[in-house]
Amino acid sequence: MTEKFTTEVYYDEDADGSHLDGKTVAVLGYGSQGHAHALNLHESGVDVVVGLREDSSSRAEAEEAGLEVATPDDAAAQADVVSILVPDTVQPAVFEAIEPELDEGDTVQFAHGFNIHYNQIEPPEYVDVTMVAPKSPGHLVRRNYERDQGTPGLIAVYQDVSGGAKEEALAYAKGIGCTRAGVIETSFKEEVETDLFGEQAVLCGGVTSLVKHGYETLVDAGYSPEMAYFECLNELKLIVDLMYEGGLGGMWDSVSDTAEYGGLTEGDEILDDHVRENMEETLERVQNGEFAREWIAENQAGRPSYTQLRAAEKDHEIEDVGARLRELFAWEESESESADEQERVNADD
Repeated sequence: MTEKFTTEVYYDEDADGSHLDGKTVAVLGYGSQGHAHALNLHESGVDVVVGLREDSSSRAEAEEAGLEVATPDDAAAQADVVSILVPDTVQPAVFEAIEPELDEGDTVQFAHGFNIHYNQIEPPEYVDVTMVAPKSPGHLVRRNYERDQGTPGLIAVYQDVSGGAKEEALAYAKGIGCTRAGVIETSFKEEVETDLFGEQAVLCGGVTSLVKHGYETLVDAGYSPEMAYFECLNELKLIVDLMYEGGLGGMWDSVSDTAEYGGLTEGDEILDDHVRENMEETLERVQNGEFAREWIAENQAGRPSYTQLRAAEKDHEIEDVGARLRELFAWEESESESADEQERVNADD
């Protein structure tokens, strides 16, 4: 265990896989995270059963991979640890179905704390409640495991009835390969609120909005859509990769002096204090539950706003330009691999 961080970080030597010995883990769902958790645990020697609906399109795939498959309630009845890896929006209904099968001392585990933190799931007092959350899409969790590499992750304990919830969560994290890279200890509250804020303000909301505004500015000024696409979207991956590998400093060291000077002088002019104020408002909406209530109500109403916003995003000119350009160039990731992962991300099993 390292002393370099403000939070605890755990590695293979800190995790004892024997805390899962003699236990059965039910993995509910076989989408992006579900398939990776189930296969990695299985190959780590853990007794795994996958919980899927009778009509699930993933049942055959899971069985062909050598995994036992049962309905979610039957899987929960067999299990000592129930890992709920279906989408956030359907988790409450799934939990309601499997709750009668939970025994005293069982563990209910999540990879995201949304439904616990915002009280959409209220677990019984006689079970442990934990979180093991790889910080990566499921296909990378699986790929890294197969390459004897690891995927960084998070663990958290919300309810520790047994007294061994943390040790069991670390064993699970080791089983899926996360402790090879390092696992940070957090809380359900911290994971949910930082995750939602990061998605909305930077990763998914902020970046895409910035890209579209940059693209529109160039096109409106008379530059070609193709050049605007490459300068504002395509090259973003190159910059993000540099930041991923070496932080902001590594990125600045890798770009030209001209790019560095322009970025340092103009960046804060574009994203000024008003942006920071808007980010603080976004964080407040996450913290006080306003966003969660809005998203829950949106789903209950059949997702009208979500559907409209998604359609408008797909209709943006940058999407058409990008699709045409991507057909002209070779990319590292095959189209089939991208399609397979997208299918897993969208899976509702």
